[in-house]
Amino acid sequence: MAQSLSFRPPTTSDLPQPAWTPPTTDWLSGTWHVTNSTLPMWKSKRNVTITYKTLPPSTSSPAQDGFEKLDDLVSYQTLSSDKIKTMAGVDTANGKDTGSWEWRGKGMMTLITSHWEVLGYGELEGEHQFVVTYFSKTLFTPAGVDVYSRKKEGVPESVLSAIKQTLAGIEHEPIQKLAGEIFEVKRD
Repeated sequence: MAQSLSFRPPTTSDLPQPAWTPPTTDWLSGTWHVTNSTLPMWKSKRNVTITYKTLPPSTSSPAQDGFEKLDDLVSYQTLSSDKIKTMAGVDTANGKDTGSWEWRGKGMMTLITSHWEVLGYGELEGEHQFVVTYFSKTLFTPAGVDVYSRKKEGVPESVLSAIKQTLAGIEHEPIQKLAGEIFEVKRD
């Protein structure tokens, strides 16, 4: 592997945060394929993508003045249908940390919120961009980890193995447990 991985523990943990530079909204922008996960909701889905688009920073609330925002569109198919379903929301950065976000649904889902954050990201072996995200538990889903790739086929097995090892090395028992539960999300 061309380089080592740099991850951080969830900001919601009591662990000290290492010096770490979160991804910029420009780097996050675009379409990502959810190739691996621990979230049960993805076991019955396929071809899951998340598309982020940079929005103007929030100025509607003094408490969020200038915080980065992303338009967030999740697209997927069920295992038995070719119909593409979507879930839309807006992500607002937690302060100036563009690696920690609060998601709020749009439309009929406007009352639904969740916290997610980037645990690690980068480009390995010269061409494989990836993001590893952590989602806090909600009323609808358990806490979980997703691995995103710019490429539909996902990252090479060597990179996925390194991601799992790095997650398992974070001294946070819930993340270590999740590292051993990562499964492949179906794609065709």
